[in-house]
Formats: sequence, C-alpha cells, structure tokens
Amino acid sequence: MREEVRRLVWTVLRGLKREGCVDLEALEFYIRERMHRCGAAILERLLTLEDGSALEKRCGCGGTFRRHRKRNKRVVTVLGEVRLERNIERCENCGQWRALEDVALDVENTAFSPGVRRMMARTGAEVPFEEARRLIWELAGVRITNKEVERKAEDIGEDIAYKEDQSVRAVFEDREEESGEAPETLYIAVDGTGVPVLKKETEGRIGKGEDGLSRTREVKLGALFTQTTVNSKGEPVRDPDSTTYTGRIETTDDFGPRLYAEAWRRGLPNAGTVVVLGDGARWIWNLAGDHFPSAIQIVDFYHAKEHLCQLAGILFPHDEDAKTKWRKELADDLWEGRIDTMLLKVRALNLKGEKKRETDRQLEYFEKNAPRMRYRDFRNMGLFIGSGVVEAGCKHVIAKRLKQSGMRWTVKGANSIIALRCCTTSRRFEDYWEQRRAA
Repeated sequence: MREEVRRLVWTVLRGLKREGCVDLEALEFYIRERMHRCGAAILERLLTLEDGSALEKRCGCGGTFRRHRKRNKRVVTVLGEVRLERNIERCENCGQWRALEDVALDVENTAFSPGVRRMMARTGAEVPFEEARRLIWELAGVRITNKEVERKAEDIGEDIAYKEDQSVRAVFEDREEESGEAPETLYIAVDGTGVPVLKKETEGRIGKGEDGLSRTREVKLGALFTQTTVNSKGEPVRDPDSTTYTGRIETTDDFGPRLYAEAWRRGLPNAGTVVVLGDGARWIWNLAGDHFPSAIQIVDFYHAKEHLCQLAGILFPHDEDAKTKWRKELADDLWEGRIDTMLLKVRALNLKGEKKRETDRQLEYFEKNAPRMRYRDFRNMGLFIGSGVVEAGCKHVIAKRLKQSGMRWTVKGANSIIALRCCTTSRRFEDYWEQRRAA
C-alpha cells in the first residue's frame, strides 16, 4: 500500500509539471481523480474476496443452487467503475439464475453500487434529475446520465412506497407494533395540491380551466406533529423536529388508512389530545370522521378569514369604506368564534337576487364548519388554529420538487418521488436504507 501511495504522489507531481496545474482548485480535482482511480483499483481487488459462499444454497422453490459459470460485469461505484467477477448459479429444480456476488454485495439487477444509488436517490429527491446528475459529477466525480438518476430515484421511491403500503396493512391487521410515542397533543394537518401530469393521466377528468380540461392530479398530503407546551403568551409551540409527512396521488378512501397508519406510528393510541387541522374541503372532514372520530376538528383560521373577505366583497363591491368596516367587524366575530352572531348580522341585510345567492353560498361554508371555528375555545386550550405546517409542506415537500416549470409526471413516477421526499423530509431515509440492506 505504501508503494502504491508513493507511485501516486510521483504520478501527480509529473502530471502537475506536464499540465501546469498551479491553482488550488485544479490541484484538488487533479488529486481527487487519481485517488479515485487508485481507490477503484483497490476496491476491485477487495471485491474478489467476496464469493457469496455464506449465502443460503436452497432456492425458494425447495431446490438447490448449483454453480454454472463465471461472468464479469461493470459496476459504477463512488470511486469509479470497477470490474466484478461473479459466479453464476442455477437452481436445479426451477431453473432460476442468480449471481452470488451480486446478492452478497447488494448489486443484484443493477450496475450501480449502494453508495451511488444512495446519491442518486438523495439528489433525485431534491432537484430535477439533470441537476442531480450534474451535482453527483461535480461533488463526487461520478459520471452517470440523467435517465439513470431518474430510474434509480424512482425505483427507490417506489420501494419506499411499497414498504409503506405493507406497514399500512400491518396496522389494520394488528401486526404493526405501536411506536412507543405518547404525545401530549398530536396534530394531523391535511391538505391537497395539484401536480402537473401527462395528458394520458387526466383522461376523463374535468379541470378548473376555462377549457374544462384537467392538467393536474391532486396530491393528498398529511403533516403530523406534536406539541407539549405553550409560550409565555399562551400560544402553542410545535415540538422541534416532530413533523413527519405522508402523501400520495390517490383517492380519499385509500389515503385515509395511510394517514391513520402514520398517526398510529406517531403514537395515536397513547395521545392525550388529537387535533385534525384542514381547510373547508369536505373530503378532509369526511376522512377525519371516518378515521379520527374523537379528534378535535379545526378549520384553518386563515382560510376562514379569506372566505370572510370574499363575503365582504360580495356585500359591498363598490363601497370600500363599508367593505373595510364589515370585514373588520366580521373578522372580530370570527376570531372570537361567534359564528352565529356573524351569520345573523349578514342575514339581517335582507339581500335580494344574485347578491343573496352568492352570499348564501359563502354563509353555507361558515354554517357547515361552525363547530370547527370555535377559535376562542381552541386558543384557550392552547391549540393551533392554523394549518400552516401542512401548507408549507405542500410547497416544500411537493411543489418545490414536482411543480417546476415544464414538468409533467406520470402518476407512478410522481408517487415514487413523493414517497421518497416524504421519507427524506421526515428524516427516515437512513432507517429505510439500513432496513432495506438488512432485508
């Protein structure tokens, strides 16, 4: 080893003299390139020590694997490309093939090492695939293509989603153990946001645009966090690093069990108080009623205030002073949770025609959600009355990665990246990676 290092130093010195590399940055990259070459050579030699002899010789069908032939393959590692010599085996019963070294080294059905696949997943979860490819090359010196990053990031995201589905089933089959958490207050904040998809993914769906065509599919996102204290003003304080996410493009009937399973993992059975936060969307409250019937339901105060502003605009479209006066007065009622008082004030105006119909539509929102708008009571209980955490999640977890200019996704591809981003943002990726290797 010492002799190899000495030869490397002399190679670098000769290269510097020949190429005239004098600035530090050039020197860093020059040495890194040659160190990677040296490391790849060492790694290639070390890989010959793994022959897979410790693996089980029995096949799943009950037959026995027998050695058939040797075959080489190239594997891209964090040190560069290496040659892997493999022993190919075949089951004498069912005819299934396997490469011993591939299984032992975790490179079965792939030409990328675990370290490179981790890079592809982490960067592909954060930035567009082309940018991920550039980052991996510039920061790690590993050369791969955009498509390879896309495929591996989506493959890993799909595996995360598959394991999440298994966990959901385990919760409902009483096979999933409780997490051990016992939160004083557990919040389940829910929202939806559209993701641009390919045209084939929206066939038969009605959109919100003027042409009536749909160009997006809704991602349902849940953000779960805990609270154990309030500040000196009596305002709730979210526990640091307590937020986890789960999301998917799917129906409410499918998302409900997913959200419940995540709440179960977050200590739902042991929680002192459970709160469901959301805007006025009917599907959120139907889901809450089905899966969290004993939870306190709270409509996001700021969504409610937006409806109130729209209401004031309908009542006084041409009188700014009156609009401002009513908006302030109704906002005071809303803040104190006096929804009945607010409704009586508006109905006392005895509106007619189209203005009355538009006003009634707005008032219906407040009537249906009145029990969820007892904001004074909720504040006195030291609870959050805003769903800002999940709205921020829609922007940070979903929009930041999946709603950039020019992007169009398949539902399958989007769901893979959503699962991957929820996993990384929830600080669970390292646990997943270790469990995946152990399996």
